[in-house]
Amino acid sequence: MADVLAPMGLRLSPEKTRVVHIDHGFDFLGFHIRRMRRRGSNKWYVYTLPAKKAIASIRQRVKTMTYRNTLHRDPGYLMDYLGRVLRGWANYFRYAVAKATFAAIDSYTWERITAWLRKKHRRLGWPELRRRYCLPGTWRLAHNGKRFTGAASVPVTRYRYRGYHIPTPWDRPAVTTS
Repeated sequence: MADVLAPMGLRLSPEKTRVVHIDHGFDFLGFHIRRMRRRGSNKWYVYTLPAKKAIASIRQRVKTMTYRNTLHRDPGYLMDYLGRVLRGWANYFRYAVAKATFAAIDSYTWERITAWLRKKHRRLGWPELRRRYCLPGTWRLAHNGKRFTGAASVPVTRYRYRGYHIPTPWDRPAVTTS
C-alpha cells in the first residue's frame, strides 16, 4: 500500500496503521466499515456505519446543550440550534447505513429537551408540557412557530451499485494479441 501512496506524495503513519480482517471491521473518518451478512439472506456485503465514537460525540454535544447551566436560554433557540447541529451531523453520515442511528439520536435529543423543559419550568407536568411545547395532538416539539427537526429529517442516500469492477488509475489495460 505504501508503494501505491508514495507517487501521490502520501505516506502511512506506522502507529496508526494496522491490518484487520474485514469481518471485524475498522473505523475510518468517523465511519465503521465492516462486512456483515445481510439480514434475511445468506449473502455477505460490506456495510458503512457511523462509528461508535462519532455517535458518542454527538450525544455528548446534545447533553452539553441541554445541561442545567443552559436553563436561561430560550426553548426556541435550543430547538433550532440542536436541529441545525443534528442535521449537519446527519448530512455527513447520510451515505452510511444510518437511518436507525438517526432515529435513535433524535429520540435521545427529544428526551433531553423534554427533561430540560421540565427543569426550566418547575412543576410542569406532561400534559402542560405537551400543550405548551408540542404541535397539537402530537408529541413533536415546537415553540413560537419553530418546529424541532433533527437528524431523522435528513434522507439516507446509499451509494449506488457500480458493477463488479470499479476502475482505478492503477488498473492495467488488457493486452490484446492479434
